[in-house]
Amino acid sequence: MHLCGVLVLLGTLSAAYGLKCYTCVTTNPSSCTDVATCPLGHDRCATAEKDGAVVKSCFGSDGCGGPIKCCEGDLCNGAIPTGSSVLLLLVSSAIITIFL
Repeated sequence: MHLCGVLVLLGTLSAAYGLKCYTCVTTNPSSCTDVATCPLGHDRCATAEKDGAVVKSCFGSDGCGGPIKCCEGDLCNGAIPTGSSVLLLLVSSAIITIFL
């Protein structure tokens, strides 16, 4: 019984501290595909650009600002947006309205 409790605790901690960010140094931001799990103390994903080079990595919230753009959430520093588009939401709403 204690083993199950320990496994649940470890699973919960790994989910709580398991922020994932894209990490790379490149000139083409859309080619960044390496994913890393951030260490403790790094609670943001960051993107910085200088002289045509783009750097993506894990970062602490206290260093964000200026040329370093930070965001919260897994893989939020990617080049391709992963959210729903407004057009997709409007089309699905129209289809529901027509058939109801």
